[in-house]
Amino acid sequence: MRKLLDKTLLNDHVILVVILLNSVVIYLEESGINHPALLGLDMACTIIFFLEMIAKQVCYGFKNYWHDGWNIMDGVLVIISLPSLMLPFLDLTTFHFSAVLTLRLFRVVRFLRIFHFFPNIVQLGQGLKRALRDSGIVLLFFGVLLVLFGLINCSLYRDVVPEYFGTPIRSVYSVFRVFTVEGWYEIPDAIAANTSPVIGRLSRLYFSLLLSAFGILGLSFINSVFVDAMAEDNNDDVKEQLSRMEQQQQQMAEQQQRLERQLDELKGLLGK
Repeated sequence: MRKLLDKTLLNDHVILVVILLNSVVIYLEESGINHPALLGLDMACTIIFFLEMIAKQVCYGFKNYWHDGWNIMDGVLVIISLPSLMLPFLDLTTFHFSAVLTLRLFRVVRFLRIFHFFPNIVQLGQGLKRALRDSGIVLLFFGVLLVLFGLINCSLYRDVVPEYFGTPIRSVYSVFRVFTVEGWYEIPDAIAANTSPVIGRLSRLYFSLLLSAFGILGLSFINSVFVDAMAEDNNDDVKEQLSRMEQQQQQMAEQQQRLERQLDELKGLLGK
């Protein structure tokens, strides 16, 4: 029985094939292709995932299963996707739409399990965690500036373009658009259309400076800090290799000095 489970439900390659098959089925169904075969495959994949979870708990133990981080993610995804098995038995014309949407969402999240099979995903997660930690102060400073200019612009342009700066939240979002170079020119153009030519020109200059200082230079700086923190692990490996090479070079130099002393002693004996 255990050998059969090792070849099927406990085989990562088999589960990966099932995940990819389930992803294709979900894509086709969400594209509007409703066929009984697709529905049957979707339900079969859900049942296979559930049986895999049960098999792992039986073979490895309940505590050992839920102690592993990947198993926790897999188990939670399987559990929250189980209600999607109810979809074929629901009358979608009378059933509440939000509930149907939730069940479909639970079915789609099963695709997240594919991250388990990415190579070096653990190292990538550690690098991301380290990058968020090292760039936290920079991100916090960026967020403070975002709120600050959002409040300033809300005070300046609330009555001019309320669709962009009518409320503090809307104003912060508009400033975020400027910082991320997303349709930033639309905002000063709208201000210029609703004010005098002088105010319009000053507003265009003001938003151009915001874009240059915080959108281009600011985000580039944040990106460089983040990437440097992500690559820190590789830098540590290079430093370790250089350190080992220096130690080997020092050992070779010491050996050379000992050989030279021995050679001098040998010459002295021969000279006598």
